[in-house]
Amino acid sequence: KAVVRGPSDAALRIGNASAEIGGETDDWSDVIDSQVWVENTPIPFGPGLTVEARRMFHPPESYGLRITAADGRVFVYTGDTAMCDAVVELSRGADVLMAEASWTHDPANRPPGIHLSGTEAGEIATRAGAKELLLTHIPPWTSREDVIAEAKAAFSGPVHAVSPGETFDL
Repeated sequence: KAVVRGPSDAALRIGNASAEIGGETDDWSDVIDSQVWVENTPIPFGPGLTVEARRMFHPPESYGLRITAADGRVFVYTGDTAMCDAVVELSRGADVLMAEASWTHDPANRPPGIHLSGTEAGEIATRAGAKELLLTHIPPWTSREDVIAEAKAAFSGPVHAVSPGETFDL
């Protein structure tokens, strides 16, 4: 069986999404072993990699991931989160931090406690001592240019907003 790790309700979410009939839930436990992330517990992942999950501040349950290579290089993905200490700690010393930045920092343009602004993504990168910041999860109704500008104003390292299909070497 393949293993899928995720939030405590991942099996239900995937089962709902994969059901052939709306309103039903597909039982895929015969082919997938659904496991809940255990925070701060590095798990072997592929050759020479470990992945560590940390619960973020976001409804519903969401996790950020810290992937560490055998040579010590670190890639962090915030997942969906609002500003919190856990995202800064997860990002500490990352070679590359990929942070979601769904909003500009103007409180009138965003609901509180759900996602980061470009400013907050830059602040996390600075506080965590990250070397590079990649921005993702920027919706079409939010100005990419404004989010990038906010992040660059808060972080002195390289900043790039990712696009579908782009790849990066770590």
